[in-house]
Amino acid sequence: MTDIVMPQLGETVADGTVARWFKAVGDTVVRGEPLFEVSTDKVDTEIPAPADGVLSAILVAEGTTVDVGTVLARIGDGVESPAEVSTPATTPAQSSPSMPTAATPRDINEEKLSPVVRRLLTEHDLEASDVVGTGPNGRITRDDVLAVVAARTATPTPAVGLLSPVVRRLLTEHGLEASSIVGTGPDGRLTRKDVEDAVARGTSAPVNHDEVRIPFTKVRRLTAEHMVRSKATSPHTLMVKEIDFERVEQVRRTLGPAFKAANGYSLTYLPFVAAATVAALREFPHLNASVGADELIVHGHINLGIAVDLDTDGLVVPVLHDADTASVPELAALIRDRAVRARDRKLTVPDMQGGTFTISNPGPYGTLLTGAIINQPQVAILATDGVSRKPVVVTDAHGGESIAIHSVGLVALTFDHRAVDGGYAARFLARLNDILQTRDWARGL
Repeated sequence: MTDIVMPQLGETVADGTVARWFKAVGDTVVRGEPLFEVSTDKVDTEIPAPADGVLSAILVAEGTTVDVGTVLARIGDGVESPAEVSTPATTPAQSSPSMPTAATPRDINEEKLSPVVRRLLTEHDLEASDVVGTGPNGRITRDDVLAVVAARTATPTPAVGLLSPVVRRLLTEHGLEASSIVGTGPDGRLTRKDVEDAVARGTSAPVNHDEVRIPFTKVRRLTAEHMVRSKATSPHTLMVKEIDFERVEQVRRTLGPAFKAANGYSLTYLPFVAAATVAALREFPHLNASVGADELIVHGHINLGIAVDLDTDGLVVPVLHDADTASVPELAALIRDRAVRARDRKLTVPDMQGGTFTISNPGPYGTLLTGAIINQPQVAILATDGVSRKPVVVTDAHGGESIAIHSVGLVALTFDHRAVDGGYAARFLARLNDILQTRDWARGL
């Protein structure tokens, strides 16, 4: 008998919702085929069957939210007696006296909506009462919400049309109503430029000085808890190094346009920093580690986490497994893929697991210095800040000095002082700097 449990979908996720079962009790299952779908505020993903056999019990019904590690179902050999086979109608959550049963009607506002349904309602400015649920006991499903969205967008108006998170944020920041702006996007949809143009014309409403209380979303709350726990666990130490990115910049200038034409996106500094980081970690493996019980656990694989900002919803850290085996173009593709799927809530379970070192990249926003918080249970995180053109002293082959304009930026390493000391961290940063300044980055692009 094999127990199927709610998986850990990211280190800050404590629970998940069973969105859909692909198999019924009594069905034959094959290891690796999709068994059920899980939704959280960070990930919506299909979970494969861990073993061959027969689905002998479903213990958690569709639409039910449970903690990570909860047994959801069991796979057996198909010879169990009927008394041993459970169905969704007799799951513990439904049979509990304190919970409503299928025969007990529930008000829609009290219904426990799945994370994916809740997210869709928020993204499309809908209330639960706007949607007729077709799921078990009238529960609202993802398809129910999307059906309402489709009906609305068939005859959109700026006030109720689909607004992207960035458009909604800009409207809020500038005190604007969607109905006061003419949308130029598809079907009259408001775009970011529409709002920015309205702000430039001076159509912002008077500033409201009354305080606004915004409840934390689940992702925001879990991110906050994870950060607080990290600061309480690790003695954080920050070390900063100025990096001359001129060699990287020259490659970006000469080969960047062809790269963008071939791939559809720009060649940024991040994949170069990632490549240099994993190369340096091979020489300084104690930073590619975790702290155990009075021991340092040095990992054999370099699985690079890349922090992805979800605007005001928090952040996630998808993982590039065995990142030290990837070239710069491959790292660029992997980073872009993880970022796009993170913002579309399409990350999978493997995408969120196994990270050994993390890079946070606020640099595109022009930051000067960022002291990032360690992503537990890792022992270090590297923050890459803004790169700008500055005068620097350069030395020629004969020792002569001159002034030149180079692309320069800071990188900041936050490390767990239990794991390594300052000298080790400083040598890592020096090696990182060395790699970025001396490697032939044009090779392989």
